Amino acid sequence: MPPNTWCPHATVATIVERNDHFLLVEEIAEGNTVFNQPAGHLEQGETLYDAAIRETLEETGWNVKLEHVTGFYTYLAPSNGVTYHRTCFSAAPINLVTDARLDEGIIRAVWLTYEELLQQEHKLRSPLVLKCFDDYITGK
Repeated sequence: MPPNTWCPHATVATIVERNDHFLLVEEIAEGNTVFNQPAGHLEQGETLYDAAIRETLEETGWNVKLEHVTGFYTYLAPSNGVTYHRTCFSAAPINLVTDARLDEGIIRAVWLTYEELLQQEHKLRSPLVLKCFDDYITGK
């Protein structure tokens, strides 16, 4: 890659709600335990829609049905200087795949209320996590 080429990362995230609880991933990132929506990078040839469904399954063991686009976000990570372009979807849970093998670095999938999420704000992977939830909750 030429030295001055800007290469943003295309990512997806999914907000899954069930009985006033949200599906989150507790994971290890840069040596820290953090919380995030099910999220990840778009793979070559993959649609945003397919990436969101795949990442949710790989990180939580849940099959979901995407319902809406919650928003489009840009984040410049101070830890590595990478610009992330995130498309966030809302989704309904369909079923848990009980024998699913979660991605490396995933500690567990957990259902939290919004209030419980706010109590973990200091452990969120990035500011985008709360921004996506806030946009979802306010109906954006």
